[in-house]
Amino acid sequence: MLTCDICGEEILLEEDMKTHLLLIHQENDMNCPLCSLSGVSYNELCFHITSAHPEKLHTEQYSDQFTLYISGSSDKTGAGESKKFQTSPSCSVGNSCNSTGEVTPTCAGVTTDTTQTKQNFSAHDVCSSTSETPPSTSAAWDPRTTLESNSCWNKDTETKAEHTKTEHQQLSLSRKVSQFSCPMCTLVCSSSFILQEHVELHLQDQCLAEVSTGNTCSPALTSPSASSVSGQRRFECPMCAVVCTDSFSLQEHVELHLEDSTAANCAAGSPVSDLKLARRLQQEEDQRRREEETQREREEFKKLQSQFGLDGSGGYQRQMERTMERAVNSGLLVPAEFHSKRAEMMESLASGVDDGRTRTQGVLGALYDYYQTKCRDCVHVWLSADTDHYCSSAGDHGWGCGYRNFQMLLSALHRLDGYSSLLQEKEMPSIPRVQNMIEGAWNEGLDPQGASHFKQKLQGRRAWIGATEIYSLLTSQRIRSRIIDFHIATGPGNTHPLLFDWVKQYFCQSSRSSRLPPRLIQTALPPLYLQHQGHSRSIIGLEQKRNGSFCLLLLDPGLSVSDIRKLLSRDTISSAIHHIRKFPRSLKHKQYQVVAVQGVLSAEEKQISILNSRTLCAERIP
Repeated sequence: MLTCDICGEEILLEEDMKTHLLLIHQENDMNCPLCSLSGVSYNELCFHITSAHPEKLHTEQYSDQFTLYISGSSDKTGAGESKKFQTSPSCSVGNSCNSTGEVTPTCAGVTTDTTQTKQNFSAHDVCSSTSETPPSTSAAWDPRTTLESNSCWNKDTETKAEHTKTEHQQLSLSRKVSQFSCPMCTLVCSSSFILQEHVELHLQDQCLAEVSTGNTCSPALTSPSASSVSGQRRFECPMCAVVCTDSFSLQEHVELHLEDSTAANCAAGSPVSDLKLARRLQQEEDQRRREEETQREREEFKKLQSQFGLDGSGGYQRQMERTMERAVNSGLLVPAEFHSKRAEMMESLASGVDDGRTRTQGVLGALYDYYQTKCRDCVHVWLSADTDHYCSSAGDHGWGCGYRNFQMLLSALHRLDGYSSLLQEKEMPSIPRVQNMIEGAWNEGLDPQGASHFKQKLQGRRAWIGATEIYSLLTSQRIRSRIIDFHIATGPGNTHPLLFDWVKQYFCQSSRSSRLPPRLIQTALPPLYLQHQGHSRSIIGLEQKRNGSFCLLLLDPGLSVSDIRKLLSRDTISSAIHHIRKFPRSLKHKQYQVVAVQGVLSAEEKQISILNSRTLCAERIP
């Protein structure tokens, strides 16, 4: 708590104390021009001068000085007070002592409650006895006129001075005791008159603001005089800026707000609105799910493009160069050898003929000798026509298995009289040349869906090829072929026994006699192209064990030249043959496709095959 050093009032906040000192002790501070009295209000100063210095007021000099001082001091007390005492020509003041000793001022043209608050004095402050009555006048109030008309102040000067000092102490004590707080701000006034003037200023400002905006409920509040003179209490709406004259109007106004809000809430909570909200939320959820699925599909598609060599990162030539550059950087290849190999590669690519570095010949002959002399646990063995093995190189590692298997198939067709005359390529084509041959087949109209998938371009890309591209290649060379699709596992443990049965029927078609087939048969049939997810191999034979089970003989492009050449040696073939043996338990992929060569096509049959390839369909088993 803060205590005022002048009046002793206790105030809680420092800002309120500053306001108190400014309004009470500075703006309302009035001093007596004839003595050292200070810190009194306007009414108290008038009473002090008329009672303590009556002899000074009779002279012309002090009378003019007092009049000027009073008018100048009243300007500091506030606009409301100065207006009351200086701008009301119709106001006549007269001081009369009634029988009880009270002085009753009267003012024409002003309400009774206001004049009573402004001028009220005790009886013994004005008259020394009840019989003395000062004269009254109807002219405008002036201290000189008032002092000349009062005949009851004729006592001794010293007695008056002591009486005035005592009265001043009593008035100062009453000012400290009586404090009036403004209900609209933090101002504390010393009298009810000052408080009333101050509150009227508040009301006038609010009325002026309301008149300018037009947000009033009652016409009675549109003028400042109506609110200040009538003294009516105003009620502001807590939900908008409207001001009402009474609590009943305010209640009706607020109920309108509540009714509108309730109607809006009811409309928002109706079944139709709930249904719209549910549909909107569902649409947003569906949209978000579609965007997530689209983003996921886009990322997966990019991964597949990179996996299948469709991301534009270069083809066979670029991959070979990068591999040789890494070998030079790691010290495995000297620069001179790098340039030599690069020149050989460029020459091979220019000619379109494979350089033969990955080819291994005589594999089928070595297997025939092995089964004839050493392997005695097989009841029957079927082998395809003589086929060369082509393994992957540094330029096609990871994506060139389809091209290498086509080279194996093409090596067998070159050795068969019925097909060699139809082949346009008399030499083994390189991988870039095979890509060019596939693009040529697409240009003839074969497999338009596959061509669209690869955007009509394979050269310069590391694109994987499958059974449909092999079919298109063979058809463009007028070689009849068919695609057999084993789309579902039909055996225990996700195996494909039907695949083994079909391969047996394929190799057995060359022997139509009723006699039992010999134990070892090398047919004149080309190998089978076997495709599954992510890889492809070539079927060059089939074993049938004594217990009736089957085993496929597969040439894998993933096997290196050194591994395949172990089959050519009688000392190592027994241990190396397990690389090409595949039992049913080793083939557990979900789907397998086989491309089988079955004769040649005439020119008319080729055109029919081209037309049929627009909706290319495989033969599904089962």
